[in-house]
Amino acid sequence: MTVTVRFAPSPTGHIHIGNARTALFNWLFAQKHKGRFIQRFDDTDVQRSKQEYADAILYDLHWLGIFPDAIDYQSKRFEHYDAAAKRLKSAGVLYPCYETPEELELKRKILLSRRLPPVYGRDALKLNDADKAAHEEAGRKPHWRFLLPNFAGDPFAPTRTEVQWSDVVRGSETVDLASLSDPVLVREDGTYLYTLPSVVDDIEMGVSHIIRGDDHVTNTGVQIALFNALGAEPPAFGHHNLLTTVSGEGLSKRSGALSIAGLREAGIESMAVASLAVLLGTSENVSAVPTMPELAERFEPEATSKSASKFDPEELGVLNRALLHSMRFEDAATRLLGLGISGDKAEPFWIAVRGNLETLGDAAHWWQIVQNGPGAVEALSDEDRVFVREAFDLLPEGPWDHATWKLWTDQVKEKSGRKGKGLFMPLRLALTGQSSGPELADLLPLLDPEEMLARRP
Repeated sequence: MTVTVRFAPSPTGHIHIGNARTALFNWLFAQKHKGRFIQRFDDTDVQRSKQEYADAILYDLHWLGIFPDAIDYQSKRFEHYDAAAKRLKSAGVLYPCYETPEELELKRKILLSRRLPPVYGRDALKLNDADKAAHEEAGRKPHWRFLLPNFAGDPFAPTRTEVQWSDVVRGSETVDLASLSDPVLVREDGTYLYTLPSVVDDIEMGVSHIIRGDDHVTNTGVQIALFNALGAEPPAFGHHNLLTTVSGEGLSKRSGALSIAGLREAGIESMAVASLAVLLGTSENVSAVPTMPELAERFEPEATSKSASKFDPEELGVLNRALLHSMRFEDAATRLLGLGISGDKAEPFWIAVRGNLETLGDAAHWWQIVQNGPGAVEALSDEDRVFVREAFDLLPEGPWDHATWKLWTDQVKEKSGRKGKGLFMPLRLALTGQSSGPELADLLPLLDPEEMLARRP
């Protein structure tokens, strides 16, 4: 059997790091088992779904290093769902209901007032043909519910009916179907809710493993029953814990909180996002993993905690710096070229500055300093200004190498008597305009000796 997984978001907004967690769990699971990854868009809500969001999701996935083996849209498969609904109706397990939302809410409140679980009582099963015709004549259109197999003979006397499975992430799981209402599969306007299209697609696309957030655990019990009703073997299921904000709030595509697009635009490296999204809330230490194959080696779904994990954006900064500080020039070269950083100096420049970068884009700032000087310089005292001018008179002749900085500062120290911060800080300000930054021993060889004199205050 070929392991086949799927990621099936609704294209109604930009995906966030919580959505990326689900996509990455599926992608890495497929990679570990040499399987297939299907990108499926749950766009049956044609009014809210937009192609621009689907395109943006694909772009985000590619940026993360996820490349689907197949892409499909549920909006193109309605005939498959119609056929499945017809089969369920013929089998008597998809039945019409005519209650309005207001009537259903009233029934729910009555049950709660009696301290009873707000489970739908299957009143619609009591309707005869005349009752249904009367509702139709009154202008009511039915929604359709799936009759859960939680009774022995009398559907009005449900009994405990356990659906059990060995969860890929959480281990042994059980859902009691008697504790649930028959789910609505088809709305009054004939459109489908998530459940039926998802199951039909999983069957027809050969999905072997469904890995998703643990907010779907109860749904899984229902879906397993629906797989069985359609005569199909249910796939394996896995439910990972969810990410929340530091304050414990859930993430939302609609709010745009921590969207992948926003993190990318902020200069966060894709592997920083992937490392945190996958390793947070697991027994693995969260660290910057430089490549997707290495992350796949560390990925163990069963090592994931059952409780929600709080996501702190500050951790992304830590991981981002770690990735940049160890990034090889070969891996950065194309992106540096996009910043105008090229030529013989590009590689030694990268080695010199990478340890001081928050984002790769910050390299452009240091390249500007190396090429054209510091621009605005933090104010030097009159005493420091005199010191720097005298220090510039002692500059060794070019060409300069890594040893030049020590040679120069030793001579300056001997003549001026200065040492430590009093020696190095004025020189750093004069050369870079910054009070901190890359080692000057690494930067000095990148500077042109003649242009260097223009930095003399």
